[in-house]
Amino acid sequence: MPESEMKTFAEFWPFYVREHSRAGTRALHLAGTLTGTALLVALAATGRWRWLPVALVPGYAAAWVGHFFVEHNRPATFKHPLWSLAGDYKMVGLILTGRMGAEVERAHGRAGVTAGAAEHPAAPASAPEKG
Repeated sequence: MPESEMKTFAEFWPFYVREHSRAGTRALHLAGTLTGTALLVALAATGRWRWLPVALVPGYAAAWVGHFFVEHNRPATFKHPLWSLAGDYKMVGLILTGRMGAEVERAHGRAGVTAGAAEHPAAPASAPEKG
């Protein structure tokens, strides 16, 4: 489905997953989202709301580094900021529960492909996982 035709988060999600195909991009998102969330919680606990913009920096910085230098694409935040934020948190949850590899396989139509191959789309389906 073309990006311009997406009307729901459910339609957006497979696009979001394909835009985060590389493990390095997802790792940077994970680190940035968790750091930004921790800063937000700390600001809420201390009542220092004027520092709120600082809590946004780690998430966006890490994500943009991942997109521009690892994934080599444009962050979906530019066209779909709220869905991208929801996607970040859904992806973090799936990473932390070990289910993101299956989402990547599904989004690329590669059900049954090993998680290692899903991390490296050019790898053959029979490539053993490292690790």
